[in-house]
Amino acid sequence: MTAIVPSAGLVLPPGGGRTMAAAAQHVTFKVTGAHSRTASTFEVVVPPGFDVGAHTHTHSEELFYVIEGELEVLAFEPLVRTPDRWREWESASGERAVRAGPGTLLFVPPGCPHAFANPGGAPARVLFQAAPPPAHERYFEELMDLLAADGDQIDHAAVAALRLRYDVHQLTPLRYEPPCG
Repeated sequence: MTAIVPSAGLVLPPGGGRTMAAAAQHVTFKVTGAHSRTASTFEVVVPPGFDVGAHTHTHSEELFYVIEGELEVLAFEPLVRTPDRWREWESASGERAVRAGPGTLLFVPPGCPHAFANPGGAPARVLFQAAPPPAHERYFEELMDLLAADGDQIDHAAVAALRLRYDVHQLTPLRYEPPCG
């Protein structure tokens, strides 16, 4: 790991950073634990048909900013945590999942159930920040390796074990169902 130098900043050109790809999803590591003590930043391409599933983190907080495309998102405690179909959840105040387009920001504090999915026909690009680093970096590396090994199929047991190791408590399943065509 590179030592953090307090007086040195980081400038990345468009497309800069280390990219990993699997199952039509791309993650580009922009700011990592080698650069920051407080947060990691990634650019994520979410393919059509990808649903991360509702989940929580005990210790991490996350921020998502939609750059292009559309996602369905939620970040609230539902009245009932059903084990499937998070898009039907509703909070005590009436909140429901929403369609998030460019410019939408989603902030998720520790313990807050959250989810996103790409129901459209085009990829969505999202700037994603997780604090503290570097757990999400390692999680993404291992998840991308798992997805690459499985192709369009997901080994749900392997994903569940991976998620538990990285403080991701799955409430509904991760799915990837690419559109036909």
